[in-house]
Amino acid sequence: MDLSELTAYAEERYQIREQRKWEGIPGFSVLTDPKTGKWVALLMRQWDSDSGTEIQKCDLKCGQQTLSELPEPYLSAPFRMTGQKWVGISFDSRTDPDVVLRLFDRAVSSGEQPGCTIVLDHAPVEQLFVYEDTALPPPEVPLPDEEEMHIPAKIVEMARLYRYEGNSFVQRCRNFFLQGKFMEDYEDDVPWNGTYKRYFPTYHDLNLPQLRGYFTWRTHVRRGEFLPIPTSLAYLYVYELLNGIGASSPGDVLQKLRKFETGFLDSKVGDSRMRGNLHRWMLEYAVLHRVPADQVRRFVNPSVLKRDDALSSLRSPETAKDEDVFSALAAFSGEKLEQSAVLKKDAQKGRHLFAAVWRAALALSRENGKDLFAACFGKQREFPWYPLANAVYWEEYPHADEEYELDACRSYRCCGGVWKEARYERLYFRLEKLHALLHEADRRLRKFLRTGHYLHEKPEEAWAAPYVEAALEAERRAEWEAAKPKISIDLSHLDQIRRDSLHTRDSLLTEEERGETEIDAVREPAEVPAMLEEAMAETVPEPAEEPQTGNAVPGLDDVHVQILRALLCGESVKPYLEKGRLMASVVADTINEWSFDEIGDAILECDGSSLSLVEEYREDVLERLGGQRR
Repeated sequence: MDLSELTAYAEERYQIREQRKWEGIPGFSVLTDPKTGKWVALLMRQWDSDSGTEIQKCDLKCGQQTLSELPEPYLSAPFRMTGQKWVGISFDSRTDPDVVLRLFDRAVSSGEQPGCTIVLDHAPVEQLFVYEDTALPPPEVPLPDEEEMHIPAKIVEMARLYRYEGNSFVQRCRNFFLQGKFMEDYEDDVPWNGTYKRYFPTYHDLNLPQLRGYFTWRTHVRRGEFLPIPTSLAYLYVYELLNGIGASSPGDVLQKLRKFETGFLDSKVGDSRMRGNLHRWMLEYAVLHRVPADQVRRFVNPSVLKRDDALSSLRSPETAKDEDVFSALAAFSGEKLEQSAVLKKDAQKGRHLFAAVWRAALALSRENGKDLFAACFGKQREFPWYPLANAVYWEEYPHADEEYELDACRSYRCCGGVWKEARYERLYFRLEKLHALLHEADRRLRKFLRTGHYLHEKPEEAWAAPYVEAALEAERRAEWEAAKPKISIDLSHLDQIRRDSLHTRDSLLTEEERGETEIDAVREPAEVPAMLEEAMAETVPEPAEEPQTGNAVPGLDDVHVQILRALLCGESVKPYLEKGRLMASVVADTINEWSFDEIGDAILECDGSSLSLVEEYREDVLERLGGQRR
């Protein structure tokens, strides 16, 4: 794309002409808002003598939030202008015209000022008549003589419907709608194979061969045959559907637009660059006509949906699965989280623990009056939204007030005909706290699971430690509860057991003994639950007390301490193994288990019956043995 396409679009859509304000600086020009007179674009053309090409750039007043919404390589900070309202655009082979023109629409719309119309009850007594030059209406599209080509009566009547009440874009849309409804069921059979290019084409812009060629192509499309046609004419069909022309309901509109995508774009018949506009318009149309959100999500940019779903899982993790919460954390933290050693030992448990850390951190932060989610991702904000603004679309009356929720993190609201989109904007994300929490969690979870290499503690991440420990404490309690023996007593046959027991007893008693035990027989059922409780109590083991040790090195007995000191001094540990009847592999496991808690990694290597100390941890071991080798 080059600047000439932008200037042509500005003149066609908004009647904005390029102004060259500086004679001494021929490479600079501006586009100004037709209502306010303020600059909306600064155009720059510079000749590069080295490459022999013209470098084209532009500063556009569309808001710097654009840079987060559209991370395109040709968008940047402004080149000449300053402030948060300006964005820089480089025009080269990478520049997408659809994106640039949409941003230009935003720049012009943002400059609109609210106004009002004053109606006088009585006209002034004295009127001053001033004669001014009045622009004549644009001439109709010339048609060939009827002797040269027969003009169908339907097309003649359509042409008469066009109202010359101004050449504004709104009036063009209204004329298109009226003519389209009139020609809704028209069919033709006069193909046309020429070239045609125009922004926002309407029937009125076409000559007779082009017009009949389009209706012929449309006839084939409605039969399921997608033939080649210039992209500008294919847009006419899309505009018709957006205006409900040729469709019976909003659902039918979306279905036919989807068929157009598969039949015209997917089959490489049309320009694939239409796809971005098509998906955006399908979403906007669906919102305007309140199509259920579950049917609309397929039209939304997948990256947008993925981000919204991730934000939803992190905002309400208590209702989300562990896998979803972890995936959301990974989406905002990069690839490092997916590669953590916490996942190598047990991937499912590792994801569960990271999710548990986020749940604990969010719950505790909210209890303390500080929402960690808001600190990382900001709050949901409203931004102007212009549905179908860059399409030929006509709405006779302002849209009724309503709200539409696309997902938990994105919704739309219309008030007084003005639309707003509520969303979490990437521009306001502050992910440093999230990264700090996940690093501290990774460090402590490695020690908890005894896996991976030691990660250094960062003082600035100390605030995250209580959140991680809260999650680990809950995990320890859950593991202890799971390890307790489960006793299941089936009481469904208790009544039958009682009856059988009484029958057996009565059969063994004499008539005299039966009389004496009648009262006891009444009491027995009440005693059975007590007996069961006693039996259950006997089966529940008491928690074992941890052995107390008086060693100078907590967690190790004297034999293992002596073995470590021998290794530090380079002595053989064979005498210690033989004396204690110990296996080298068992000794290595015992000492490495202790070192995971103390140092964060294994310090011994075992090769058959021989043990060796990992040299990089010599100083760490010496420090924990009190600095004495013997």
